[in-house]
Amino acid sequence: MSNSTKSTALAESVVAGSEGDVELLPFVNDKHGGVIVEMMTPMDPQLFSASLKASLLKWREQGIRGVWIKLPINLANLIQFAVEEGFWYHHAEETYLMLTYWLPATTHTLPVNATHRVGVGAFVMNDKREVLAVQEKSGVLRGLGVWKFPTGVVEPGEDINIGAVREVKEETGIDTEFVEVLAFRQSHKAFFEKSDLFFVCILRPLSFDITKQESEIEAAQWMPVEEFAAQPFVKKHELVKYILEVGLAKVDKDYAGFSPILIKSAFTDKRSFFYMNRRDLDKASESSSTQND
Repeated sequence: MSNSTKSTALAESVVAGSEGDVELLPFVNDKHGGVIVEMMTPMDPQLFSASLKASLLKWREQGIRGVWIKLPINLANLIQFAVEEGFWYHHAEETYLMLTYWLPATTHTLPVNATHRVGVGAFVMNDKREVLAVQEKSGVLRGLGVWKFPTGVVEPGEDINIGAVREVKEETGIDTEFVEVLAFRQSHKAFFEKSDLFFVCILRPLSFDITKQESEIEAAQWMPVEEFAAQPFVKKHELVKYILEVGLAKVDKDYAGFSPILIKSAFTDKRSFFYMNRRDLDKASESSSTQND
């Protein structure tokens, strides 16, 4: 019997309710009553289909709820067979596709794909009251002579404060120290069906010699803040106006943003950053302590 015929026979036996000699797909249990299948090695599509059917039968008997299958791009030939069993696309990255399935006869409670992209804008000012400004080589501002603040997208797994420092370094060659998140904005990108979270950050310069390093940037310079603010684009663009306003409020006034505090989690050994207004919290704590005394 050929492999193809054998695979078909095995699949038919599973449909009939008997697992026969079909091996279940390799899986691990997740923390929410589901299973995760990560396919690593090539597999005959018919055998995969038969194993998937057998696995679904077994998982349903065991009360498993959500099923996740991660297919690397070199196993794209298996996608059709998963979809035929009722799996749907959850998300895709450069090297894999994630599919999912809900076994109970209820509305699924599986989390949706990541809904937001995180961007950062950097307000950097030196002792001469000059702000760090760049001109874009591509995008909507290309060739318009507009000077803007350094901006960029936080990489997967990267913290906001780390991403802001990296973007400034990549675009201008300037080394900086992260100070605070001053404000943030949420906007929607219809084409990508995602929202942007854009964090306005203030950074302290540690070096001052500009060495433009990124191909996306046409030019970079330290610009007097009054000259930057006088640009027609800045006067017209509310977001840039507010970035400038909140940056100057931090430098000249008593504005307090959110500083990163490295904390532990009860669920993982990995530390994470918690952003908070530490200054006002300390004031509140001091006031409470004084009243108790």
